[in-house]
Amino acid sequence: MEKKDLSLHPCFNEGVRHTHARVHLPVAPKCNIQCNYCNRLYDCCNESRPGVTSSVLSPLQASFYLKALRDKLPTLSVVGIAGPGDPFANPEETLATIETIEKEYPDLIFCLSTNGLGLVPYIDRIARLNVSNVTLTINSLNVDTLAQIYSWVRFNKKVYRGKEGAKILLEQQLLCIQKLKEKGMIVKVNTVIIPGVNDPDVEKLAEKVAEMGADTMNCIPMYPTANTAFEELEEPSKVMMKEIKEKISKYIKPMSHCARCRADAAGLLGQDRVDTIEMIKHYSSLVLNRNEIRTKVAVATHDGLLVNCHLGEASDLFVFEQTSNGYKFLERRKAPPSGGGEDRWLKLANETLTDCLALLVSGVGEKPSSVLQNNGIRVITMTGLIDEGLDAVYLNKPLMSLCKTDFSQCSGSCHSNGHSGCG
Repeated sequence: MEKKDLSLHPCFNEGVRHTHARVHLPVAPKCNIQCNYCNRLYDCCNESRPGVTSSVLSPLQASFYLKALRDKLPTLSVVGIAGPGDPFANPEETLATIETIEKEYPDLIFCLSTNGLGLVPYIDRIARLNVSNVTLTINSLNVDTLAQIYSWVRFNKKVYRGKEGAKILLEQQLLCIQKLKEKGMIVKVNTVIIPGVNDPDVEKLAEKVAEMGADTMNCIPMYPTANTAFEELEEPSKVMMKEIKEKISKYIKPMSHCARCRADAAGLLGQDRVDTIEMIKHYSSLVLNRNEIRTKVAVATHDGLLVNCHLGEASDLFVFEQTSNGYKFLERRKAPPSGGGEDRWLKLANETLTDCLALLVSGVGEKPSSVLQNNGIRVITMTGLIDEGLDAVYLNKPLMSLCKTDFSQCSGSCHSNGHSGCG
């Protein structure tokens, strides 16, 4: 296995924050606690804070998005999952995402950010999946304080409130630190500073987590958020934050360059790429078969250079795939022979193109287009360079040569009768 360079994590090593990028994959929408400072809005592109994302991805959609993103971010070193809920309120989605990506990108650092409530049963598994960095949000050691911060916690399918819920949450969080350090993982503790609520507790918390082996502590100023119990509280001042960081530095290394990242953040810390929001929306809309990983694109072409062939006329299709070195031509595949009506297109979708996520054609009939798209294959009608079409599929780039299909203007070989041509 390729050895990961853990020093290239920009959140844990300030020295690489300007050179190495990270991405958060928003695959975990559900949460198992309700913080009184958190309102998890989806599709709020103007806010930069935890709990916010433009869209939610499935594990398979996330893998396609990451593949396209690597071309835009060649210095990408970290893949994180931080919500928009909690990764371990969504353990199946979280683990499936890591398993899929770890196989293809063993060099990337894997990072999780969690409240710790549901993590303990999965620590052995994430260790086997080479997760190296875990961030735990712990806001106090005082149960009375925690009862003010959390409206409820849901643990083992039961909801707890007040001190009872706070006690369960804290016990699980401290147990997480112990178990994670036993596995040799790097642990960061995040603490949200809420003036008048938990600021007196932070120094004692720093001392405790340092004794347990936590590697660093990140004190984050609370962001007053509308429609929350704490919306009227003031954000802690820079003076307060400086004093708190000085106090905790007696016990543990403070993180001083946090960017309060969104759940779909991508890019350098503090310099997130805004174009990735549209990319996420694009990949979240793809209909993908969870039992198949479709990575290829089929093209109807006469010459292997241009998309210039009507589907009804194509005796074979060229198949391409995206690689780290650009697009690669893989093979030519025989298309089903003309005749047979709808069965022809079902055979094309379910036998010939089962590993393809899209088909590029210069023209296509309504019936084959409908059959293919209903079977998970995106149909793009265009004329122009094949690479231009591949950019549209893999990189979500707009097509400059999109042409509208005219179903009554097929060539002579396409009679639109359901048995030959495009039917």
